Amino acid sequence: MLLASVARELTWGLHASSREITRWRHIAGRIPEEQLRSDALDALSRKRGQSDGAGLFSILPRSRNSSYLRLLVAYQVIWDYLDSINERGAHAGVANGQQLHLALFDALDPTGPRRDYYAHSPWRDDDGYLQALVDTCRECCARLPSYERVRGLVLRDARRAQVLALNHDVDPDRRDCSLREWSAGEFPDGHDASWWELTGAASAGLAAFALLALACEPAPTDSEIECIHAAYFPWVSAIACMLDSYADQAEDAVNGDHSYLAHYPTPDAAVTGICGLVRRCLHELHGLESSEKHLVIVCSMVALYLSKDSVRTDQTRLSSDQIANASGSLSRALVPVLRLWRATHRLTSS
Repeated sequence: MLLASVARELTWGLHASSREITRWRHIAGRIPEEQLRSDALDALSRKRGQSDGAGLFSILPRSRNSSYLRLLVAYQVIWDYLDSINERGAHAGVANGQQLHLALFDALDPTGPRRDYYAHSPWRDDDGYLQALVDTCRECCARLPSYERVRGLVLRDARRAQVLALNHDVDPDRRDCSLREWSAGEFPDGHDASWWELTGAASAGLAAFALLALACEPAPTDSEIECIHAAYFPWVSAIACMLDSYADQAEDAVNGDHSYLAHYPTPDAAVTGICGLVRRCLHELHGLESSEKHLVIVCSMVALYLSKDSVRTDQTRLSSDQIANASGSLSRALVPVLRLWRATHRLTSS
C-alpha cells in the first residue's frame, strides 16, 4: 500500500517537474547574451536528470505541495546553470564563481538583498533569468508554513555551497590546496567522512531539499530537523557528488576537470569508498520517520546515475554492479527502468 502511494506521488512529482522545466526552458530561450543562453539551455537539457532527481523529494511532505515542488526544480536549475557558466568562465577567477554562487544563498533567503551575481563575469545580459529563478525560490520558501524552523540550517548549507567556486580553479594544485583548507576550516572538529567527501557533500546541497520538505509541515520538531540534517549531510549529499564524479570520470580525465574520485588513493579505493558511503547512508536513513520515502529517494538517485551509458562501459560495468549491490534490490531493479526513461526522453547519458 505504501509503495503504491509513493509511486503515485513520484508520478505526480515527475510530471510536475517536467512542466516546470519546460517553463524555464521557454524563459531561458529569450536570454539575449548568446553564451548565457547556450549555457542555460544546455544545463536544462544535459542535466535534466538532476532536475528530475530534485523532483523526487516531492514525495516527502505528508500532502502534495506545489510550492515545494516549484522550489525544488527552480533551485536545482540555478545549481546546474551556475555550474555551467562558472565552468566556462573559470578563467575569470574564483571571485567570479563565488559571486555567482551567492545566488544559491539568496534563493533561500526570502528577506535578503538583491545582488549583481554577474559582477565579475565576462557575460552579463541574461534578461533577468537568474534573478527570476532566485525570486521564484524566495516566494516559494515564504509560502512554506515552517520555513523559519529550518531557515538557519538551510542557509548554512547554502553558504557552504560556495565551495563550488573552488572546484573550477584552473590551477589544480591551488584548487586542491584551497579545497583542503576550506574543509579544515569548515569542519575543525573532524568527521567520520574524509575531507573530500565533506567538501563534495557541501557542493551537492541535498540536505536543503530534505529540510525544506519538513518546512511544509505545520510543526516539525527539533529532533526531526536534526536527524534529517545528520542523515543528509554528509551522507546522502556525498553519495550524489561521488556518483556524479563516477559517471563523469572519463570526460573529466579528457578535459582535465576536477574529479572528487581522484582524491581516493586508487580507482578501486574510490569504488570501495562509494559503496561505504551508500551503506552508511542507508543505515542513517533507516532511523528516520517515514524512512521508506527517504530510502526510495536515495535508491532512485543511485539508479539514476547508474543508468547512464558512461557507467556501463567494459571498464566500469563491474564497479557499477558493485555500487548497485551496495544500494540494494530497489536500485538494481530501477537501473534498467531509468535507462529506458533516458532513452524515451532522449537524455544525454554520458
